[in-house]
Amino acid sequence: MRGAKILRAAVGVLVATAAVAVSQVAVAGKKNDTLTVAVQREVRNVDGLYTNSRHTLILMQLTDDGLVYVDPETFEYKPAVAKSFKYIDDTTLEFELRENVKFHDGSPLTADDVVYTYEWVLQKESGSRQTKKVQRWLDSIEKLGPYKVRMNLKRPYPLALRDAAVSIQLRKKGSYHAEGKANKDAQSLQLNGVGPYKIVEFDPGKKVVLERFEDYYADSPKGKPAIKNIVFRTIPDWGTQQAEAMSGGIDWMYNVPTEVAETMANAPRTKLVPGPSMRVGFISMDSAGKTKKDSPFKKLEVRQAMIHAINRESIVKHLVKGSSKVIHSVCHPAQFGCTQDVKKYSYDPAKSKELLKKAGYPDGVEFDFWAYRERSVSEAIAADLRKAGFKPKFRYVKSSVLGRARRSNEVQSYFGTWGSGSTADAAAIVSVHWTLDNDRNLTEDPEVAKYVVAAEASTDPEVRKAAYDKALGLIAERALKVPLYAFSLNYIVSKELDFEAPGDGLPRLFLAKWK
Repeated sequence: MRGAKILRAAVGVLVATAAVAVSQVAVAGKKNDTLTVAVQREVRNVDGLYTNSRHTLILMQLTDDGLVYVDPETFEYKPAVAKSFKYIDDTTLEFELRENVKFHDGSPLTADDVVYTYEWVLQKESGSRQTKKVQRWLDSIEKLGPYKVRMNLKRPYPLALRDAAVSIQLRKKGSYHAEGKANKDAQSLQLNGVGPYKIVEFDPGKKVVLERFEDYYADSPKGKPAIKNIVFRTIPDWGTQQAEAMSGGIDWMYNVPTEVAETMANAPRTKLVPGPSMRVGFISMDSAGKTKKDSPFKKLEVRQAMIHAINRESIVKHLVKGSSKVIHSVCHPAQFGCTQDVKKYSYDPAKSKELLKKAGYPDGVEFDFWAYRERSVSEAIAADLRKAGFKPKFRYVKSSVLGRARRSNEVQSYFGTWGSGSTADAAAIVSVHWTLDNDRNLTEDPEVAKYVVAAEASTDPEVRKAAYDKALGLIAERALKVPLYAFSLNYIVSKELDFEAPGDGLPRLFLAKWK
């Protein structure tokens, strides 16, 4: 019913925006070798060191390169700007740089630029979104030659290559300094990157126009893009996006709601491309007694009853759809270290009632159940809980409100999600949610934290895997969280476009091509 309403709204918008759509057709599509992309959120800053939104991350894949690259099929780290890399020991990482990499202004990239970039990010004064992350593991970076650098780590850090691939985009020496003064906004409107596309026009909040960089280094693992121009347009309303896609004004839509995607799957100009995402959903419970000393979730039976109460298979089948799957560990099955060989809980509301009675709650358990996204799923979960004897007080709020309440120890239970930055490593979620003194950790189980820290303290895959097996096994055995499902991603694309959904949920539009 809701999908039908959206479709009817889209038809109305289509009529109202006909003039706009016609103007866009003139520059979009195969005929003009211009891929037009729609994003919901505004692009206000094109410098990836200062923004971490998902649509900007997609843009960064086009305009920037890091020292290494994440292969979208194998999730392996491959040389990018660095032609090779190696660990000298657990805390020393060296990179040999390619000698044919150019910035978009035509100047060559050298070790000086790499050192400048990392030293800038390490400074608190830089104000970069990546500063705190990098400060946790990187002590210093030094130049060993014109095309060689060494990273000196504070401690073993298994995601150092991930950060070098995704978090730190390389900048020309002096990019943030002019006339002796630092300026963190120097690249926010006019970016000088080394990626396969350069920015030729930027209208903040409205559009970003990219053109293929013809001097892009030939041996890049990204390859030479097939499409000459890419335009990012900010279109917040799904109905308007639908109308434009149906009229040919845009060629690509991302993270499309299921009800919208289903109405467009067989439209004359568009097709649905479903794909996986590294995002997973879960329910956290206050088993540590942060909200109150007698929190019902301190009892194992109550936590087990919570998992048995939720019909996860039905939620996936009828609400989430796509490539979504039920998970049994609170991480994505495609991530390194995310074992699914743990204790599993079936949907059994009768067993939930028995467990609640055994825990001393024959009349049910009252608690606040918070959520900030996926409202239909959140409401379905609350309904399942009521059927099983729980008495949740549903509180649907903005993410920022939930975050403040959680930090103030006011959240008894909440439906949360985590995307791991599309990182195929369990550390990207486990480390965030299971270390002690972390407001996302409502359990504060010291034994689980011990194994998580052990996994973080080594770069040896076998050591890390064994530690995650222990940690995730304990989490399931003790029912410390409710694992729900791995998310699905819907893309709506022009039938003229050859686009494959990536396994990690991070679209690499430089791989797209016209049919």
